[in-house]
Formats: sequence, C-alpha cells, structure tokens
Amino acid sequence: MQDNKPLWVPSAEAVARSPIHAFIERCNGEFGLSLSGFDDLHAWSVAEREKFWSTVWDFCGVKGERGAEVLVDGDSMLGARFFPDATLNFAENLLPGRGEADAIIFRGEDKAEDRWSWDRLRALVSRLQQAFAALGIGKGDRIAAMMPNIPETVAAMLAAASIGAIWSSCSPDFGEQGVLDRFGQIGPRLFIACDAYWYSGKLQDVGSKVAAVAKSLGVPTIVVHYAGDAEAVAGKTSEASTLEAFIAPYEASEIVFTPLAFGHPLYILFSSGTTGVPKCIVHSAGGTLLQHLKEHRLHCGLQAGEKLFYFTTCGWMMWNWLVSGLASGATLCLFDGSPFAPDGNVLFDYAEAEKFAIFGTSAKYIDAVRKSGLTPRKSHDLSSLRLMTSTGSPLSPEGFTFVYEGIKQDVQLASISGGTDIVSCFVLGNPLQPVWRGEIQGPGLGLAVDVWDDDGKPVRGEKGELVCTKAFPSMPVMFWNDPDGAKYRAAYFERFDNVWCHGDFAEWTEHGGLVIHGRSDATLNPGGVRIGTAEIYNQVEQMDEVAEALCIGQEWDDDVRVILFVRLAPGVTLTEDLVKAIKTRIRTGASPRHVPAKIIAVADIPRTKSGKIVELAVREVVHGRPVKNQEALANPEALRLFADLSELRD
Repeated sequence: MQDNKPLWVPSAEAVARSPIHAFIERCNGEFGLSLSGFDDLHAWSVAEREKFWSTVWDFCGVKGERGAEVLVDGDSMLGARFFPDATLNFAENLLPGRGEADAIIFRGEDKAEDRWSWDRLRALVSRLQQAFAALGIGKGDRIAAMMPNIPETVAAMLAAASIGAIWSSCSPDFGEQGVLDRFGQIGPRLFIACDAYWYSGKLQDVGSKVAAVAKSLGVPTIVVHYAGDAEAVAGKTSEASTLEAFIAPYEASEIVFTPLAFGHPLYILFSSGTTGVPKCIVHSAGGTLLQHLKEHRLHCGLQAGEKLFYFTTCGWMMWNWLVSGLASGATLCLFDGSPFAPDGNVLFDYAEAEKFAIFGTSAKYIDAVRKSGLTPRKSHDLSSLRLMTSTGSPLSPEGFTFVYEGIKQDVQLASISGGTDIVSCFVLGNPLQPVWRGEIQGPGLGLAVDVWDDDGKPVRGEKGELVCTKAFPSMPVMFWNDPDGAKYRAAYFERFDNVWCHGDFAEWTEHGGLVIHGRSDATLNPGGVRIGTAEIYNQVEQMDEVAEALCIGQEWDDDVRVILFVRLAPGVTLTEDLVKAIKTRIRTGASPRHVPAKIIAVADIPRTKSGKIVELAVREVVHGRPVKNQEALANPEALRLFADLSELRD
C-alpha cells in the first residue's frame, strides 16, 4: 500500500451516524458555532474547555449533580479543578442496564466461558457492597486485588466504587515482592485474590503467594474461585474466606450509590517500577469517568449494546479503560490467558463468535500475529468489526499495513497513546478522518497536546517532547504518600513550567496526525542528534530473522553509541551477513545516524507484565548500575543476559 494514500477513509454514512457527528451538531446548535469536522472541534474544545466538558457531561448522560462551576483556576496545571461542586458515583454510571441482556461476556484460556446479565452483575455488586460495609470499609479505604480479568473482578471494583472505597489491582502473574511493592505502599483494608489461573496451557498455582502477601499486608483476604480450589487457598491463609462465604449472609437488593465529589479518589494505578519502587498514581472518579466517556463515545463511536474487547490484564490501565465501556451501555468482552494458546486464532475466534465491534490489543500482539503467518481476514468472519485499536508501544508502519492486508480491509485502525499517568490517551483515533500508515490520527478532544523542542517552542515536522499545555480532568489527583506533591511535580512538570511533559518523543505529521518515536528518556543521542528507538524497531522487527529487538545508548568515548540487541527467530544465528543486512535495512529505512555501532544477539529481552520492553533497565545493567525493582518484570532473569558483555568493551 502506498504511503501517499490513506489506508482507510470513513464513509459519509458512517460519519453521519457517528456519535461525534451528533456531538458537533449539538455544539453548533447550542453555542451558535459552525464547526465542520474534527480539527474544528478539537480547536474549540481546547479554547473553550468549560463549554466542551460540560457538553460532554450532558451528551454522555452522566448521572450526578453537575453544580454551577465547570472549571476553577483553569490557567494552573496543578491548581485547576474541574466541576468543583459536582457530586456523582462512578459505579452508578457504570451500571445503566437492567434485565437479562449481556453486560459481560467472558472467555478464559482454560476453555471457560460465561455470560453475565446486567441483573447478575448488579446482584453481585449489591452483595459485595453489603459485605464490604460490614467490614467497616468506607470512603477513602483501599481495596487491593490480585486478580485475573474475570467478571468477579469488575463486580468487586464496582462495589468498592459504590461506597467510595479506592480500588487498586494487579494481575496474578506478579511475584510476591512485586505485589507488595505496590499494595504495601497504600495500606489496603482488604485483599482480594484468585485461587489459580491458566496461562499458555499450564495451570498456575498462586496459593502460597496469596498466603504470603496476605500475611505481609495483615488484612482480611477474599479468595475468588477461578481455576483452582478457593477453599483450600483460603484455608491456608490467615483471616481469609472464599467469595461465596464472604457474601453468603447478604441477599441482593437495590445498590446504594454514595454521592461523592468529582475529584474523589477512585483508582490507584502504578507506574511500571522498572527504575525504582512503583509510583502510586491516584485518579479521580469524575475525571476518569468523563475522560473515558469522551474517548469511548466520541473517539471510538461506542454505542449501547455493542461488543467492546480489549486484550489486557488487571495490572494495565487498559483494564480500567475497558471496564468504563459499561457506562455507554456496551457489552464488555473479557479474556484471560495467553492469546496464543493453543494458537494465534484464539482472539479472532472470540471476535467472530461474539461479533466484536471494537477489538483492542497491543502493537506487540499485532506484530506477533503477522509473524505467525496467520491471515484472519481469510480465516474469520470479522464483518462486525469496525474499529481496531493498538497501544502499549508504537505500532510500526508495517503493522498498519498488516492490519489492512491480513486482518480486515474496511476497518478503522486507531493507534493510541497515553498511559497510566492519565488513565487514558493523549493521542488516539477518531471516526471522522482518514487513517494514514504509521500515524496516530490526532490529539484527544479537550487536550491541548503539542510537540515542543528543548527550548519549549512548538515544532512541526521535527521530533520533540509530547506536552499538554492546559489542565484536563483526568490528571492525577495526587501520588499516594507524596504529601507535598514533590514526586508528582517531578514526574511531569520539571521540564517545562506549568506544562505537562509526558516523556514521549513525538512528531506532528503533514496530515495533522502524530508519530510516537518511543519514550524520550530512552531517546538516543549519538553525536548530539536525538533518535527515537521506535524508528530502529520499525525497521529491524520487520525482518523475518528478527523476533524482537531492544536498543539503548551506551556511554562511550565522551559520547553515546547505539547498541542494538536482537532476539532472533528460531534456527537463525547472527552471522556477519545478517549483521550487514540489519545495518543496511536501518540505513536505508531510517538514516545512517540510526545504524547501531554494535549488534548483539540475546536469548531473551526483558519486558514488563504488560509486555513493554524495558530499555532503561537494560541500559542500567550495561553500565553496571543496579536495577532497583526487578519484580516489575515478567522475566527478570533476562537482565543477566546484558551484564558485563565482552562485545561492549571495545
């Protein structure tokens, strides 16, 4: 496919029936405007934040009392407050449905399948709410969960939110210390865990880990049955009971939703923690709800009754994003396990059977499907699929091409980027504009996104720092255990005064889209020229011989030299000819400056639990510096492969 032509263009009919089109019409009518497309709407949404966010509240039907004021101290990034007089309850907004229609559909790798109606979901939320209250859990108390992506996890979160408790979760594949590094900081009143889970065809026992974590936290524990023996796990854990026993005294009744301030804490999410103890990022109920509704309804066009899927664990913010789809009346499609067990058709089988409207996944997954030789476009009926989203790392131009050639031709592909820091996206797709190869469609509505150079000046057609120059509702409320806000300010506001600096290396395109070139703290600077690691990955990982790559800058001879590590495909060895081919590919596809000084084959590449490679941790190992929190990694043993390498001594 040619780069001078878009990969996808929305039809006039699709545009006309999209919620964002209706939103524009509403704004035009209500405020006497003549907005005619996404660019107009975005410019207005940033210039008139009060009108924009209040219209989002009304258009999306937020349940609550909005109050008179929309934005106070709006010129201050850290001082701004949205809807300061408003009250709402997050759980009430996520439970709009009643009856026997599907609220949640679940599939597990162990062939488990289940369907939860709105009434079934409400019933468990009600019983959990009563059980939480009986323990004395209330506003501001923390509930910590080490759970798979199953319906019970959603119900427990909603029950917590209904009474104003703060929810925090991780996935059960975290090691004991990784769990304690997170939950140990926030002082939970209750710990919820599963009895076991399946991954890659193997039953993973977590009984001893649950007991150890519960003992360290010193709080009551609820063991949820999934793949093991919940009674046995509870029996070996102090102050523990099964979920069934925990809710047994309570009958389902009408859920009581406690009205809470817009800024009341809802979630504590954690940074990846690969360079230290994870930061505890606190997000508000109102900010999370409003931002997710905006992204789901306007950017994704989500309608009531549609099937929304995201391949995620409960340790990644995309789980929080996915669950908010309930607020739009969508049916959540949950999956837990490996997407390649028994083979790479698993998720496409699910998409075909349940008729997904939205299929969300990671760039790594798309690349893995491409390299597996699968062509779902030919093997599956994906006629219901209208939007595919990709995040976790930049999606390569070849990844874009594969989606259209290998998965579906008539689909909107939205590469999205934001993160745990804002529990949402800075840049993402929209249904009104074309999709161009290798490009994110544009910035989020209401977000003053820009790209700045080192001097704090906006740049076009060149790389710079991704920034947001005005406050927005889903900024963190605070960091936990950061009483004076020093950690919070250091994370985002040290680089530019009163401007959020996100830490991504980005570039505007001629189409008004964006390209993310990787994390700016992992940016390479050979000879003082800034190079994004994603630019190198985009070239190397398209080669059949290379399964995965990781690039760092090594301090060398008063400069920095580019080092490329490659995990090769099975049966491939790193010969001189392959080294030459890799360098040629990088030189011609990127530039001579991108060509690494050294290319080294490794057996594995370390990554976080959510699949992101950890360039900074490898950089520390190469330079002989300690990596403080290896529990954050899915495969921490891989770091040893990078220590004291003879190839890096000359």
